[in-house]
Amino acid sequence: MPSIKSDTVRPAAVAGRFYPADPGLLRADIERLIDAAGPVSEPLAAAYIAPHAGHRYSGPVAAEVYARLAVHRGRVKRVVLVGPSHHYPLRGHAAAPYARWETPLGEVKVAATGVVGSSRLPHEAEHSLEVQLPFLQVALGPDIEITPVAFGMGQSPDGARLISALREEAGEDSVIICSTDLSHYHDQATAQRIDAVTAEAIRSLRPREIAPQHACGVFALRATLAWADATGRRPRQLALATSADTVGGPERVVGYPAFAIERPILAE
Repeated sequence: MPSIKSDTVRPAAVAGRFYPADPGLLRADIERLIDAAGPVSEPLAAAYIAPHAGHRYSGPVAAEVYARLAVHRGRVKRVVLVGPSHHYPLRGHAAAPYARWETPLGEVKVAATGVVGSSRLPHEAEHSLEVQLPFLQVALGPDIEITPVAFGMGQSPDGARLISALREEAGEDSVIICSTDLSHYHDQATAQRIDAVTAEAIRSLRPREIAPQHACGVFALRATLAWADATGRRPRQLALATSADTVGGPERVVGYPAFAIERPILAE
């Protein structure tokens, strides 16, 4: 399959809604979130799971991932972003066919990929990958490259093979970030109960036990877990919270996960 070649820029679609449109305010907010979570000096994981709601809601949980990435600034050259298509009914997978992706903090280079086809339709209005970019720009610097891929309905083994191919293509100086929120619009107690079950399925590498209504990025999440299982990696929970734990009320909440996916420490 030929590599994606494009001179187009994908403009920010949710600036001013999911995160501040003012670059100074945006940078200050992200620096504050990362500082509150870190610094966390630990080995770089091959992949992370991070939430994608508005920064004021899910930012403290997402920062648990980016505080860990920030200590590897200069080492990580490329990030493979996988997440859902909320607005376009997608089957299979679609890379973003852009040369650069714009945020209020500047443009991020989109690295060409030759392992999956591309389409604008799932990416034009999608927020799940976009909200990760300002965090990446602050944590890893302006020269970071990304390969954004939307995951629609599909089988986990197929998605796992794609993630493996994307990882191999990106090289050892890359990480994968799987973007997903968890349960939506239950009361706080119900959400905590549902999300605890989902978190256990993640930790135990049981992707088939995660229902679509319990994780909006379920297909990317299942594929990431299937890839982790196939490559001998284990998820470690960094944070689990809801919007009621950050700035929302307890009546209708959304769940937010943060995990690192790393090789297990083998007994000597």
